[in-house]
Amino acid sequence: MLAVAQMARTQLSERWVETQAQERAQKARRVVYLSMEFLMGRTLSNALAALDLTDDAASGLARHAQVLEDIADHEPDAALGNGGLGRLAACFLDSMATLSLPSWGYGIRYEYGMFAQRIIGGAQVEYPDPWLVDGTPWEFPRADISYPVRFGGWVEHVNGQAHWHHAGKVAAKAYDMVVPGHGTKKVSTLRLWKAVAPAHFDLGAFNTGDYARAASTKNEFENISWVLYPNDSTPAGRELRLKQEYFFVAASLQDLVKRHLEEHATLENLAEHVAIHLNDTHPAIGVAELMRILCDEHHMPWDRAWQLCGLTFSYTNHTLMPEALETWPVSLIGHVLPRHLEIIFRINKEFLDEAALYRPGDNGFLQRLSLIDERGERRVRMAHLSVVGSHTVNGVSALHSELLVNTIFADFADMWPKRFTNMTNGVTPRRWLAQANPGLTGLLDNTLGTGWRLDLNQLRRLDAHRTDSSFQQKFMAVKRANKLRLAALIKRTTGYEVSPDSLFDVQVKRIHEYKRQLLNLLHVVWRYQAILADPGVSWVPRTVIFSGKAASSYHSAKSIIRLIHDIGTVINNDPRVGDKLKLVFIPNYGVSVAEVIMPGADLSEQISTAGTEASGTGNMKLALNGALTIGTDDGANIEIRQNVGDDNIFIFGLKTPEVRALRQSGYQPMRYCESLPQLRQVLDAISGGHFSRDEPNRYRGLIDSLAWGGDHYMLLADFESYIETQAKVDVLYSQPTRWCERAISNVAGMGAFSSDRTIGEYASKIWHVAPLDPAP
Repeated sequence: MLAVAQMARTQLSERWVETQAQERAQKARRVVYLSMEFLMGRTLSNALAALDLTDDAASGLARHAQVLEDIADHEPDAALGNGGLGRLAACFLDSMATLSLPSWGYGIRYEYGMFAQRIIGGAQVEYPDPWLVDGTPWEFPRADISYPVRFGGWVEHVNGQAHWHHAGKVAAKAYDMVVPGHGTKKVSTLRLWKAVAPAHFDLGAFNTGDYARAASTKNEFENISWVLYPNDSTPAGRELRLKQEYFFVAASLQDLVKRHLEEHATLENLAEHVAIHLNDTHPAIGVAELMRILCDEHHMPWDRAWQLCGLTFSYTNHTLMPEALETWPVSLIGHVLPRHLEIIFRINKEFLDEAALYRPGDNGFLQRLSLIDERGERRVRMAHLSVVGSHTVNGVSALHSELLVNTIFADFADMWPKRFTNMTNGVTPRRWLAQANPGLTGLLDNTLGTGWRLDLNQLRRLDAHRTDSSFQQKFMAVKRANKLRLAALIKRTTGYEVSPDSLFDVQVKRIHEYKRQLLNLLHVVWRYQAILADPGVSWVPRTVIFSGKAASSYHSAKSIIRLIHDIGTVINNDPRVGDKLKLVFIPNYGVSVAEVIMPGADLSEQISTAGTEASGTGNMKLALNGALTIGTDDGANIEIRQNVGDDNIFIFGLKTPEVRALRQSGYQPMRYCESLPQLRQVLDAISGGHFSRDEPNRYRGLIDSLAWGGDHYMLLADFESYIETQAKVDVLYSQPTRWCERAISNVAGMGAFSSDRTIGEYASKIWHVAPLDPAP
């Protein structure tokens, strides 16, 4: 693996040097993409495809009795992200390179990722993910690139100039990863920062045997780049998270300013040559940091610096839930970043002065807009800072963008209606079809040619083949081979054998209450009880497949994972059920696991409460690989429905206006329990300990939160519609030819969901970044 990787690395590095030289020579306007995570997955197969060396590498390895796929499996996933946010960022870098856009991604070089998930006794247990223990051939240490990042201390003002006297300092050292474009020799750079303590430690303490104190300073600072999303349930954890966010933003902005000044004599034209994009609120402190750099270090007048800031930043929001919008206590920011708190206060004052002129005398309007939430403990609203400091704010699906301007950012949209727009997410077809699904890729190449990799709209031509019996047979053969591969993964990771003839019903994503894995489980229990009650019915065999991680401090989500295992243990070992129903959980979900699951799925579960999922990208990957979606009219499900057709998707449940109306009228979940005996039976079985006989009350709290705790995400309101729609799934799956037609229609309709389309729209409508001119 290392030998093949080094060969690819050599060729990629040559392309990288050429791309950087072209950017400098053309003084290109660049996009700088700031993201807390980049879920890159494995690099080898993608690099070989970009270099058009896959066949040559496979042939060379075959001469040594090796198989390329087996060699590629030795590469660990780069543990630089967790979920959809990080995978989206990785897809975007791929598309930036493929579209030849001058681009840099910036993040943190996490040594241990978020965590490696193991299942012990049915429960999630977190372990470090030491993906760098043997090094990686894909990073380039940049020993010459290091920047100081400061924390704490106090601020002194002398003759109108602010001086930040910091209390601690850490070095940010650069490690570069190269992201190759496809169909081009251009590459993007992902620069990751490692925290390195000052080059000294307490030798006196060490010599007296106090080794812990001697190393404490080193650990205090270097832990910044150890773990993604450290547990923030403690004050120390919250401080570490804030330091992480500032650390990578401060290093990145210093780096881009240095690069700009090397190519231009002044920062006055910064906004003409740099577009800085905030991927969610994690890098929002960058607004205050750029103001600090311009005003404090380069002595630019405040008004001019603020003007440049507003022309440089843009911001993508990824969540509608107010509780998920990041805020920090004023006291914590004052402790860690005292100068930045001053800057935020001044931005807020001047902004509220402007808002007061827009709506004189409306104090409620000002309170809602303020960057500081004054209710209870004073907190800085990082999403508000992002909106105020950016020229453009976008949502990630049509519904999400509409809800942004009607709910959480309604007051900002009232003031600045032109500031808000939509950029529906997309996924890279190179990773999620060409690499993940070689069987379907071969069929597409033989049917359509190879151009779909760079123009996914060409998939629409599959509509002409969806009723062709010969094509259907080939399509179904590919799906069966992929299901056999997935069944082997299930056997290897869970010990359960599942039938590839069963419907593979897949829900793979971060475990969260709003994503409603619990609703899926209610259907599984309902189905189990129905099979036992009427064993003579010809049930469509079904294997329900879960995978995903729960945040280490998210107890409800971890309880759902354990419930999946407890229910699975009962069902999978009940001889009365046999292959009619299986329930499995594949541990340690990541990109490489997803690349096996997505092609093998028949049914894609996208069942969030309407109005809660910003977009989703798993829905796109699964449909691209021929899975039919069962979902609510939420996020990008709506646009998938519009592109594949109403007859080729299973939509159920309340729509967003109906959710809102039910809440306003006073939602009473117990009414559904009383009116639906089957639902009551399901809830009683779980809460009564049928699946946890060693601890009968293990899930009583989880079920009580539905029946008596308000059922915040309205599982019970959607239960009946969900069960009825699952019955429609069974009917269609029992007719293989009709199912195959609809699966082909899903693949054919996915052209709009390429990340190339998304990035092309960002480049033209938000960043105003043009492709590099071809090399002479």
